[in-house]
Amino acid sequence: MIYELELPPSSEEEPVVFELLVEYAETKGAKARAGQLPHSIDVEVDQGPGNPVKLVQIFIDAASADNKPYMGGFRNKRTGSEYHHACTQTPRQNRYTEADRKNTRETQTYEMRTRTLQTVRECATQMERPGLLLDASLDREVATGPYMTAERFLVQKEEMALIIQRHTRGWFARRVARHLRKMQAERQQFQSEEREREAREEEERRKKAIERRMKPRNQSDFEVLYGELEAWRLQETQKIQEAGLHPEEQHLALQQLLHKETKLLQTIDRLKISANADNRAGRIRTFLKDMSVPKRWEMADGSIVEVHTPFTTRARELMQLYNGLQLPLLTTDERLDVLLHVKWTVKEFDCNLTREIVELIDREADLLNRERNPKSLDGLRRRISNLFLAFIETPEFNPEAQRYQVMAGDFDLIQEEGVQA
Repeated sequence: MIYELELPPSSEEEPVVFELLVEYAETKGAKARAGQLPHSIDVEVDQGPGNPVKLVQIFIDAASADNKPYMGGFRNKRTGSEYHHACTQTPRQNRYTEADRKNTRETQTYEMRTRTLQTVRECATQMERPGLLLDASLDREVATGPYMTAERFLVQKEEMALIIQRHTRGWFARRVARHLRKMQAERQQFQSEEREREAREEEERRKKAIERRMKPRNQSDFEVLYGELEAWRLQETQKIQEAGLHPEEQHLALQQLLHKETKLLQTIDRLKISANADNRAGRIRTFLKDMSVPKRWEMADGSIVEVHTPFTTRARELMQLYNGLQLPLLTTDERLDVLLHVKWTVKEFDCNLTREIVELIDREADLLNRERNPKSLDGLRRRISNLFLAFIETPEFNPEAQRYQVMAGDFDLIQEEGVQA
């Protein structure tokens, strides 16, 4: 194959380098192969008018013939020829130039927004002219500063950046310090609150311990008193025995110690009697109040409805009468009025208990009419209260008391639970 190439004129010292792509096929319809290409070809180069034609021998490198990537195409079934897509072997030119960027994909798909801005102040420049007088009292002359080179501008920019960095780091440090101070203040407040809470709890425990010793109410309080009394007795006995006294003096000291212990035991017994009376009164109040509370029923919508039944109403009336019997410092007329209401209530039933209550009420009313000292009536009044309480606890007179009756089976169960405990 002979190819004619047009080359620009050049001197003989300057080498001419060019690349020639050759598609070689032996026969029509046969597949070209890299091993069938010639080793070299001769090319006649026209060097321009007045210059002879130069014959150039070109060596063919067939090694890259098999490295051509296949990026799509089709094959002819009749001839077996393969055709590549045009876009894979022909360089594609840009559809739009750089000067016409408005037609690019980025420009057409960019989200645009329209914003209207009204400046704070509208300014204009007006020069003096004949027939126009301008006020120049507020004008000021501005002179240009020294010229700043690019190197100096970069140095100043770096200095300003360092200043901004220092202020930013200082702001970060102040924020961290403020957070640490806040955490420290919260921790100190929490510690102070904990100390105050512990002090309050300690004071409450101390007051409770004193209250348990001054006014014991339950069995554990009396066990504490008996334990402390026993510890005090042992300590005082040891002191007397270690004092090295004469046997008669030691016997006298032990006798005095026994006398003190007896006095303290009597005091504890009086406190126990008082506590039993207070606890009994509290149990009675709870018992009467529990019987007189209304029934609580849950409706379909989840709400709670309180309903007074005839039994709860009866229990409430009996509770009010019992509380009236326990009221102190009543006048004679008030006391007689309470006794009369109690008498009418119990006379609805005829039995030994009600007849005894009526008899005692008549006796107290007679004594009150004789203006007897109220102190002398304490025993009679306690007896009336106890009998009326027995009247309240009887289900025949107070149907609501049926829930609090201990049956034979319940009593056996209570005994079994006590044995297991």
